[in-house]
Amino acid sequence: MEKTSYAPGTPSWIDLGTPDLAGATAFYSALFGWEIVDQGPEAGGYCMAEIGGKPVAGLGNAQQPGPPYWTTYITVESADAAVDKVKSAGGQVLVEAFDIFDSGRMAVFMDPTGAVFSVWQPVKHIGAALVNEPGTLIWNELTTREPDKARAFYTEVFGWAAEDDPAAGPTYTQWTLDSESIGGMIVMDDKWPSEVPSHWMVYFNVANAEQSVARVTELGGAVVVPPFPAGPGICAVVQDPQGASFSLIEVTVQM
Repeated sequence: MEKTSYAPGTPSWIDLGTPDLAGATAFYSALFGWEIVDQGPEAGGYCMAEIGGKPVAGLGNAQQPGPPYWTTYITVESADAAVDKVKSAGGQVLVEAFDIFDSGRMAVFMDPTGAVFSVWQPVKHIGAALVNEPGTLIWNELTTREPDKARAFYTEVFGWAAEDDPAAGPTYTQWTLDSESIGGMIVMDDKWPSEVPSHWMVYFNVANAEQSVARVTELGGAVVVPPFPAGPGICAVVQDPQGASFSLIEVTVQM
């Protein structure tokens, strides 16, 4: 699906912060067929991943210590106004609003449950121009131990509604905006390792989950959760060779 704009409050972009940019770009281009386009030295090595000339994700050098990570960006009308809303709702501002050349304006936050995310005020770059196709973003999911705090925070900041989704599991919630499903939330129970913090998980569409998981291991990645039926398809959780976690989904039921 091609995109030319995103409504405010909608997840619209993802990027990877990694300590080994060359290794990461080699892995993801081989896994998803991405063309990697370096944005030049003024961008600090940041790269756009494209399919058919359309940007689908970003990859850059990690800006903070710790394990590599995928970040979810949510479109807003004003990144500066989002800073005020996040503060008022009890979140933490990690990076104040700043311009990314003439592409847009962004800020980085931590919600009250500890999950990090960013906002994006688009100018020339709207976010992902292709989604829901193999090799592209299809879903963003908050994983947290404190769902009540999360519901209150994201409702106040973005106007989301939280709707229980028993079909996806007893602890699964769908985020909706103007009655449109725009993401999910899953509650971490005692089965989750205690050291795993709240986080936003990104899902990539794949044509075949089993084959994609096998390809991940061939390329030096690791399988965290083998393919399993869930909601609209077959999901798996994997890690790239540098340790960044992400999910794959083979859609078998229309989302």
